[in-house]
Amino acid sequence: MRRSVPFLAVLALTMTAAGCGSDEGSGTGSEPLRIGQIVSLTGNYSPLGSENKKSVELAVERINQAGGVLGRQVQLTVRDDKSQPDQSVLAFNDLKNDSVAIIGSPFSNSALATIPLVDRERIPYVSLTPADEQINPVHPYVFVVPATSATYADRILQHYQAAGQTKVAVAYDTRSSYAVAGYKGMQAKAGQYGITLVAEVKFETTATEFGAVFAGARSAGAQALTVWATGAPAVALTKQYAATGRPLPLMLTGAQASKLFLDPAGTAAEGVTVASSIGVVGSYLPAGPQKQAVDELTTAFQGKYGYPPPQFAQDGWSGVKLLVAALEKAGGTDRDKVRDALEGLGLTTPNGRYAYSATDHSGLKAEFIAVNTVTKGAFVPTAETQKQLAGLTGN
Repeated sequence: MRRSVPFLAVLALTMTAAGCGSDEGSGTGSEPLRIGQIVSLTGNYSPLGSENKKSVELAVERINQAGGVLGRQVQLTVRDDKSQPDQSVLAFNDLKNDSVAIIGSPFSNSALATIPLVDRERIPYVSLTPADEQINPVHPYVFVVPATSATYADRILQHYQAAGQTKVAVAYDTRSSYAVAGYKGMQAKAGQYGITLVAEVKFETTATEFGAVFAGARSAGAQALTVWATGAPAVALTKQYAATGRPLPLMLTGAQASKLFLDPAGTAAEGVTVASSIGVVGSYLPAGPQKQAVDELTTAFQGKYGYPPPQFAQDGWSGVKLLVAALEKAGGTDRDKVRDALEGLGLTTPNGRYAYSATDHSGLKAEFIAVNTVTKGAFVPTAETQKQLAGLTGN
């Protein structure tokens, strides 16, 4: 029997049971249910982490107002990984004994550094970063919330095929696991869509000059350029792209699906294509459970913060929803039971319909990724994507 209970309250039960915890209670205790969150609040990935934190806190606040999880209030404990993998490891060790589950960093490198500890401690870990190495091979207690880099790559290639663009250049940050996985995803699947990657240009997170990226794409005869980057490099690249006369169509990825990219990029972003969660353009969805899930977040987030929820807020909110559903399905906070519940979970969130399984801990498919054009400072789905969204009712 499913019971509605505060997400964090359930987590606290499990973690209180020392180490891996085997709490078999029904959640009727008065102690708060503790959930940990590792998030990048300082450093290069703070634009992502700050939005993760806002949406996770908002989801927990609303859950507690509604009575909590398993009859207990949820208590969220947040630790800053400072956009550094070693700090994520320290944060995990600080949280592991008092948390029933942990929501992981938006920084792929931090998540990958932490996963060996997750494997050892057997704590449900809901990751807010899309690097494919987290789930390929499957790690039993690791579940990814954003669509993976390879899934984004697949959707981007679908877009190019539909547009008749067969020669594509790719540039990527070699220091980012997310970016490398995205490049590898495009490399692996391009041929399936009749697309050739005619140029592959590397840069690092600290890069500030991107003339070589545009020159390499042009000299190779590319019809479009995809850039895999996070944080400041994407803004600098976009400004230089506009300053050089927008030499060819530019595609950015979910890491730029945020006002934290749009605001600093300004008018330079106009006309740029950005892939994102469908929730970022949820107003274009038809009526149904999928739009209801998006509207619930949008109303709450905009009401509190004054602007629409960006990609990273979609991820944080969806992560909490998934954990709450797993806790309710498990009927308690036993970590193994929560893990099993996640693995068999099907749930519609602002990000789309999740369908985790024993062999798939990524959950989302390419159909839940939108391709948008920046128009007057907003993300507007392409005509192709608007047709795609029309079929996503969530029924």
